[in-house]
Amino acid sequence: MRQNRRDLLKAALAAPAAALGRPSKRKLIESENRKPGTRDWQLTRVRLDKDGGFRSPWIEGYCSRQSVKAGESIDIMVSTDPPCRYQIEIFRTGYYGGLGARQMTSLGPFQGKAQSLPPVAARRLRECHWEPATTLQIPEDWLSGVYLGRLTLLTDNSTSAPWQSYVIFIVRDEREADILLQCSDNTWQAYNRWPDDYSLYIHPRGSLTGDVDVSFDRPYGKYCQIYENPQSVGSGEFLCWEFPLTYWLEQHGYDVTYCSNLDMTEPACVARARIFVSQGHDEYWDLRQYQNAKAAIGHGKTELYLCGDSVCFVSPFQPSTDGRPNRIITRAGRYGKLRPGEEGYGPFKTEGPEQNMLVGGRSMVPGNGGSDWIVTRPDHWIFEGTGMRKGERIPGLVGWEFHGDPPELPGLEVLAEGIALSGGTRPNPWAATIYPGPRKNFVFNASSIWWAQGLASPPGHMLPWSHWTRPHGPDQRVQRITQNVLRRALV
Repeated sequence: MRQNRRDLLKAALAAPAAALGRPSKRKLIESENRKPGTRDWQLTRVRLDKDGGFRSPWIEGYCSRQSVKAGESIDIMVSTDPPCRYQIEIFRTGYYGGLGARQMTSLGPFQGKAQSLPPVAARRLRECHWEPATTLQIPEDWLSGVYLGRLTLLTDNSTSAPWQSYVIFIVRDEREADILLQCSDNTWQAYNRWPDDYSLYIHPRGSLTGDVDVSFDRPYGKYCQIYENPQSVGSGEFLCWEFPLTYWLEQHGYDVTYCSNLDMTEPACVARARIFVSQGHDEYWDLRQYQNAKAAIGHGKTELYLCGDSVCFVSPFQPSTDGRPNRIITRAGRYGKLRPGEEGYGPFKTEGPEQNMLVGGRSMVPGNGGSDWIVTRPDHWIFEGTGMRKGERIPGLVGWEFHGDPPELPGLEVLAEGIALSGGTRPNPWAATIYPGPRKNFVFNASSIWWAQGLASPPGHMLPWSHWTRPHGPDQRVQRITQNVLRRALV
């Protein structure tokens, strides 16, 4: 009996993960995800300070570091206003039999107190100097991953609810791995409006200036851009754009390790992995990240840009006002020259190297829109096993930010392309590309901030909607394309 395309895709996606890479290392992820997950890790009761607000002053917090290694310590700062007892539960996100997280430990109870709202400093900086609620030493057996700390008020008062919010941090390691997955935490912070309209985009002179600083020493407010997501309070943009990729990679047992944007400023970070992955909304990069990513391609690393608008703005790290390193970022410049008609995106003090010479495409202006993902090279190996034809569409997969304007790089191929409609009316071209590196490696640019939405829909994840378009969720074609890319890179 002849199998149809759906059956073939199911069979391919069910193939053992051990056939796709080095099983000895992958056992770390497989072993971790065989441990019991928990159903109860999401936020249940969320309250904001006002309609259209971003913060939850009843309970909110932040961490002293963006990432931490096993054996090191991290401080967790918490404020409760009014004062109230609370607990902190720490979860590692992953697959865990489809539950999405495993509880690692529970801390407390603690007696909370209201900690001061920081004044507006120079360059509109809002930097907290809160006392730590607790110091967590990361156990040696905690695997690299994205960790959520769920803060929950403890109250016996029937008139007061046990309000909740998150803190978030990354546990990193230094081992060799197949895949290095970079979290886009610089961009989480750039758009963070906590406590009220204090992101890099809020300034009396307009949304794109170089005169604003933002600090990691403050809670993440509710996600504030294209849709309402109450799960995001305290968790940056991870649950919005990145969690489906984490969930899918760990579901299939890939040997993945995690890092922050800051970690990528060290050359050794990317050098230890065979594949580097930029995901979701990865807009803000320190120049050292660009330099290290570019050098890694020359050394034979494959890079996957499963994202939109990645490597758009130059965002150097600065120390906190009390001297702790790498706790403040700013928008200092753009990667590449502005084109005619893009004057509203600058000028800035710094001009970085061309974005599209690394990614294979650049951020387009106007930068918002949406489109189906339309195949133009179905004969390319990346589409093997999908059965896709020229002109076939994956509905709504190109998110509100994307890449276009492919550069003249030797061997670069356009795999999919189309027109996104900014504001629903203004046409803007996008293009998904691939180009070869010098050692049989390659760089794949999916040209969609919503690529991960086509991979999985884990618990706690909400599909977005923006500019009159939306993705449809997991799609076997997106899954197979991603699997093909990883298989080719891990040969």
